[in-house]
Amino acid sequence: MNNFEKEPGFNHGVVNFAGADIPDTNVEQQHHNLTILRAHIENGEIRIVTNLSKDVAQFQADEHPDQVEITTLHDSLVDDGNDDDNVTEPAPTGFLYIGTNLSHYNFLLSRFNFGYKKKNLDDAGKFSLDLYMQNKRLPDVLFVDLPLQQPSLESFCSGMKRNLLLSNLPVIYAESQLSDAEVDELAGLNLVDDILLLDNTEIDYVSKALFLKQCKLYNHTINVARTVLKKHQKFRRRFSMTMKRLLDLLLAGIALVLLSPVLVIIAIMIRVDSNGPVFYTSLRAGRGFKVFRFYKFRSMVPGAEKGIDEMSHLNQYSATEGPKFFKVSKDPRVTKFGRFIRNTSVDELPQLFNVIKGDMSLVGNRPLPLYEAVSLTTDEFVERFSAPAGITGLWQVNKRGKSEMSTEERIHLDITYSRRHSFLYDLRIMAKTPVALLQKSDV
Repeated sequence: MNNFEKEPGFNHGVVNFAGADIPDTNVEQQHHNLTILRAHIENGEIRIVTNLSKDVAQFQADEHPDQVEITTLHDSLVDDGNDDDNVTEPAPTGFLYIGTNLSHYNFLLSRFNFGYKKKNLDDAGKFSLDLYMQNKRLPDVLFVDLPLQQPSLESFCSGMKRNLLLSNLPVIYAESQLSDAEVDELAGLNLVDDILLLDNTEIDYVSKALFLKQCKLYNHTINVARTVLKKHQKFRRRFSMTMKRLLDLLLAGIALVLLSPVLVIIAIMIRVDSNGPVFYTSLRAGRGFKVFRFYKFRSMVPGAEKGIDEMSHLNQYSATEGPKFFKVSKDPRVTKFGRFIRNTSVDELPQLFNVIKGDMSLVGNRPLPLYEAVSLTTDEFVERFSAPAGITGLWQVNKRGKSEMSTEERIHLDITYSRRHSFLYDLRIMAKTPVALLQKSDV
């Protein structure tokens, strides 16, 4: 058996499987080969580039002064340490044979540069630990040439997956050890990477081993990146929602203080214009179908909601099936002063109290009356309730007051906001809101 010293610049990770325990002092050395990748991913400076050069994923640091770029994962993780004249000699390839068939071992040894041999899976695990402790080169592939014992194989493979470096090593099982039924069974367990005859002269075992190793390395690195990116995105969403809530409280509080004289004047005018309460309240469905009491200045005659069925033929949303909204052009139920406050949108000002209470946000999808919300409970439309309820929103700044808006357009805008909403997106909508406050149509 050939012994190979550790290549310059290459750090083998901790081998920990089949019951082998590694001291905690080796953890830092185990992660040495992924230092650059992990550091930049965790700092949120790595993005995945869809253009794959050199057959591997490409990661690039964004907005980083050093412009760190990892273009070849294999080269960054397995470096031979020789940069002279940019010429890199091919690294020797090796294998670990687990079995007792000496002819198979010798056949594989004639294909690879070096090989190791152990009789069983437990010995292979301990031997790999010894390779690490003695700074010897780890194999590129594992060949298992044993009768199938599923529990032992599952334990062995799960141990490999938990290890940083061994998780990238492909496992090839000897087909000669398996019956046809066992071949199908093993293929379905997803424990090994391939099942081959170990003495087939037509198979390029080295190329296959390196290809499988590169695929596993790519998949492992992508999975690490995705996991960290998901955590980063979760943090960004939580941060965005926190900033959104703070902005809601700040602006709503300031607006209520500054506009308090206006609110008093409007309340007096409503009482002078018609009999009835100053405020109109109703139950509305907001984010996640949360039902809350919704406030507006009353702009219609008392009991106006009772006449909806009689006025259904005037509804500008003419859909007979599916989602149902209700809005009438030149609604006869609206009072004279009510028409003014509706066209200037000041009837919405009491919703600032809903914002302070946390029922609503300044920006979001409009909370719906319950009779409208129940028509949007199917999978096709329910996504619009994943966003916060708001005073203003995407459809208000795009279509508010336009009688030609269809049900499909309104739902599409609501779902679009649900998918795209963020703190900065809300700021853009708020910037467009003042222009949309004065609607042209009397609806």
